[in-house]
Amino acid sequence: MDLSCNQVKALSKNFKRVVVDKPRQIAFEVFTDVIRSGAYSNLLLPQKLTASNLDLRDRAFTTELVYGSIRQIGRNDYVAAKFSSRPWSEVDSGIVDVVRLGAYQLFDMRVPEHAAVDATVNLARTVLGESKATFVNALLRKLAAKTLEEHLIEVQDDSVSSLSIRFSHPEWIVNSYRDSIPDVEELKLLLTSNNLPTRPTLVAWPGKSSVSEFSGELGQYSPYAVKIDTPPSEISAIRERRAGIQDEGSQILALAFAEAAKGREPWLDLCAGPGGKAALLSYISESPIFANEISESRANLVEQVVKPGTKVFIGDGREFSVPVGSVIADVPCTGLGALRRRPEVRWRRTPSDLPNLTKLQFELAAQAVSIIPTGGIFGYATCSPHTAETRAQCASIEKKLDVERIDVTPYLPQNLKDATSNGYMQLWPHRHETDAMFLALYRKR
Repeated sequence: MDLSCNQVKALSKNFKRVVVDKPRQIAFEVFTDVIRSGAYSNLLLPQKLTASNLDLRDRAFTTELVYGSIRQIGRNDYVAAKFSSRPWSEVDSGIVDVVRLGAYQLFDMRVPEHAAVDATVNLARTVLGESKATFVNALLRKLAAKTLEEHLIEVQDDSVSSLSIRFSHPEWIVNSYRDSIPDVEELKLLLTSNNLPTRPTLVAWPGKSSVSEFSGELGQYSPYAVKIDTPPSEISAIRERRAGIQDEGSQILALAFAEAAKGREPWLDLCAGPGGKAALLSYISESPIFANEISESRANLVEQVVKPGTKVFIGDGREFSVPVGSVIADVPCTGLGALRRRPEVRWRRTPSDLPNLTKLQFELAAQAVSIIPTGGIFGYATCSPHTAETRAQCASIEKKLDVERIDVTPYLPQNLKDATSNGYMQLWPHRHETDAMFLALYRKR
């Protein structure tokens, strides 16, 4: 069929209108899979980037757009809802997610206003169609007409509801942090810290690698830590499993337990997946250690990183019955201490999760204490600062189990003495540049 010149021009114009750049396309795919399908950003995004042919600059752009947009969902939904012609909860989910990506570019990235709007509208045309793209265009232009500060003018007080919106955390999480950090100015520092990108931290496993062979900033507390700027997938020592990626807070936790439990081997990591602490413990222990993980797939990850000779079990930690000398249990928890690295957790967890989690945590603690001898060491750890999972849980352990609390302080680096209170260790992102790891140590009576 022959086409007239005007028809060809029209088709060409339409074709150009649906072209979208690949970084934003990948960002949308990852974002929607995380928010709508329960995927994990720290697993899915690297897979997508590895499969792409994006250069380092575009990979960095995509990474910031995905993680940042997830972090700022609460704040950006608040702003967008003010200009939506219908209730935000009733707007098509695809429109909502595209607007979230556009809003983050407008408010937080070094993207020119016109580019942020135009590129996001083109993305909407590609993934949603022309009619929905029109809605996106109108909404983004209203967002672009004011600064972020102007959009947030009504929520400048220090009430929990205002802090929740400005810093994009659910109110219940703000309240849980405030239980431990009542000073509002410090609380703002913590909330701000949770919204900042964090550099990956490498752990050089003793005997397999050394921090001296890596380019980066040495850790503040762990002798095996290096903060890196190179993508982990490009570091040969990680590919060869001579080193791993592990937050320095987790390294500190493992090292403190190892120091306290020295001479009371063998050690058991009761909740070992995906293997970071078990790997470090296996390389610093003078004898083989045990590791247990309920998930077979995560147990396989543990086996890939631990020192040869480590015995990895697959099963429910509440039923583990092999006698050991000492146990560390980094128990399943809300994960509120790792929101820098796992931003979607803040939108997935709810207060209703706590009863089942705290019940599980105590049952794991009870089983751990039951399999160690008198004098054996039990380390109770969480990646959460929520009092129900930390101090309140420890109160139950101390009341109901045959243990005595050991002060963690002597087992920590000298520059971490400020991280203890009542003998417990509590790290904070804004104070220590680590996840908010908690550790309590006990000796069995």
